[in-house]
Amino acid sequence: MLVLTRKIGEEIIIGGCIRVKVADIRGSRVRIAIDAPRELSVQRQEIAIELQSQTQPARRPVERELEAIPV
Repeated sequence: MLVLTRKIGEEIIIGGCIRVKVADIRGSRVRIAIDAPRELSVQRQEIAIELQSQTQPARRPVERELEAIPV
């Protein structure tokens, strides 16, 4: 993981087509502006996890229990 320090208004460019800009800092909250091609999905992590859990088929309880057993 790359960790960078940026000030308000400064940008990071990823892959030549994604721009991430520090839009504002208020206390411990950082507002980030992302400019990416429309064909790329940009989501907050908690939204992406929720969407992924909705699209995966529900597994039977027995399958979950079997996976929990160390091999």
